[in-house]
Amino acid sequence: MKKLIVCSIILAAGIILSCNNSDYASKDENKAIKTETAKEEAAPSYDPNRGEGKFKTVDVGNTLNTTMAGAGEKVYSVKCSGCHKLTDEKLVGPGWSGVTRRHKPEWIMNFITNTDAMLDKDPKAQAQLELCLVRMPNQNLADEDARGLLEFMRKNDGIR
Repeated sequence: MKKLIVCSIILAAGIILSCNNSDYASKDENKAIKTETAKEEAAPSYDPNRGEGKFKTVDVGNTLNTTMAGAGEKVYSVKCSGCHKLTDEKLVGPGWSGVTRRHKPEWIMNFITNTDAMLDKDPKAQAQLELCLVRMPNQNLADEDARGLLEFMRKNDGIR
């Protein structure tokens, strides 16, 4: 009989404590939801025409800068060719053929140098991610290397 009373008391105490803990968990969950909502409201709006990054304008001119294109080809061979072909064929990432006709130079430069933010916020980058199913790694390229890659992409697309 004493065992039954002791077990009943322990069971009742366990139920009371578990109910109280769920109240605390609910309060913590509500606080987390409020914090996330505040962060979303405080975030600046995204302009898909601009891209996400520091390049607002990139002056490429009408003719190809062959010196920059040569430097970009070297960067491509070391950091990009493992995932991207120069044709329209997808390897791991999309092929580069026609990329400078599909995207503005600013968008390309911002994507190359600020990959994570673009994949998180840019609809075009997110669409590519859905097709490729592999997130492009941040290559930590200097602005000069990124500009050389852009010029190499232009050369690949037939700009002379």
